[in-house]
Parts: sequence; structure tokens; C-alpha cells
Amino acid sequence: MTINLVASYFAVFPAFSRKGRRKFTELPTSDPDPIADPIAEPEPEAPESLAPKGPATLAQAARERRDLVSGEVMAEDRLIRFVAGPDGVVVPDLARKLPGRGMWVAATRTAVETAARKGGFSRSAKAKLSAPAGLADQVEGLLKARLLMGLGLARRAGDLTLGFEGVSSAIVNAKAAWLIEASDGADDGRRKLLQLVRKSPQPPRLLGLFDSSELSLALGLGNVIHLVFLAGRGAKSWAIDVERLSGFRPLLPESWREEP
Repeated sequence: MTINLVASYFAVFPAFSRKGRRKFTELPTSDPDPIADPIAEPEPEAPESLAPKGPATLAQAARERRDLVSGEVMAEDRLIRFVAGPDGVVVPDLARKLPGRGMWVAATRTAVETAARKGGFSRSAKAKLSAPAGLADQVEGLLKARLLMGLGLARRAGDLTLGFEGVSSAIVNAKAAWLIEASDGADDGRRKLLQLVRKSPQPPRLLGLFDSSELSLALGLGNVIHLVFLAGRGAKSWAIDVERLSGFRPLLPESWREEP
């Protein structure tokens, strides 16, 4: 009686049988109905562009895209996403949330200018698109705005320390991930902090992109000159945009020669 019931069960649910399971797992990942087997977890759809050898895992593949200029597959963190606007104009999507098919370009001024000048966006989209003049400058401005907004959020989250004494303490105690100095601040104060950076067992990185008025406005405070972004998850996330911006402009003023 039991044997008959088991045979009837597999006749109704063949995907649970050894033969049925083998047939399911051999289906291509593009099968239109990937959840036919209630046990098997559906495979995520592969990204549009993978390296010829492919990434080690599907999870890794989901975080990689192909630069439409060089053809190199790289992490999304090293790329800028663009989409086609309703009027056929290329739009930067730094947050990677805008609808539409993404077009990915390496986060460098040269790559963005090349894609705009040589029709790379149109080839990628297989449609006629126009890139606005100064697209690379637009990306740079958007990245700077994101960094300032990120500093404001970090202050509210308690991830920043401000003022010469607080910054000095964070550096000495190896708690600082980034030393952020106003580009128009006094040389003397910056030199003293950089001396501490050189002696630190875990020296923070230095950023001098913003002047005091920009930092003060972003943080809702007055006369901001010295601050550190404390080490942690917030600093790691914020650093992604710093790295992308470094492909469009230097992170320090040319007059600064005291890089740690």
C-alpha cells in the first residue's frame, strides 16, 4: 500500500523524482518558467554583459557590468550608470535607481567623454541618443553633491568628529577613516594634523575637495575647517563616491604638498 502511494506521488510531482530533478536542473537559465520545481530556487537572471570567462558566482555577476568604452567587466562601484531620458538625452544615474536599461561607463572623465564623443551610448542602447555637452562635468558636480549630502547624513548618524582637538584625538586613537580639510583652511592647522597622520598606525586618507562654506552648509554649522569621518560602514559606503570622483578631478588642491 505504501509503495503504491509513493509511486502515485512521484507520478503527480515528477520534479521530486530523481529523473524529474535531473531534467529540471539541466534546463537553461533563460527558461521562461524557472519556478516549475517548487524545491529548486530560481536562478537570478544573468547580467546583460559578462566577461568571456564569467565571474565566479551569480552573486558576483550581479555586481559587475561591462564598461561600454573599453569592454572591460568591472565592479559597479567603479562605473557610472546612465539611462536614456524620455527625450533621448543621456542622463547620469549615480544612485542606480532610474528606470530603463542601464549603460555603464568607467568612472573617469576620459571614459565618459569618449562615450559621448564617439556615440558609445547610442551603440549600447541600439537607438539614437544624444549626450549633453559637458556630460563629464555634470557627473563630477553630481558626485560632489552626493559627497556633501553624505557628510550631512553622517553628522546626524554620529559618524563625524569636528574641530581641531576632536580630530586630533580621533587620529591619534586610530578611529579616523578620512581626514577632511577645508581647501581654504589655514596651512598651520592642517600641517599639525598631517604630522599626527604620519605617526598614526592606521592613518586616515586625506580629502581637500571642499571649502569651508561648502562644508559648513552641508553640516548646518559655521566655519567648518577640520573634520574626520570615523571608521565604519558609513565611511566605507561614502568612500565609493570619493573613489568615483577621483576619476574626474584631484582629491587635493594642487598647492597642497603635504600628502601623508
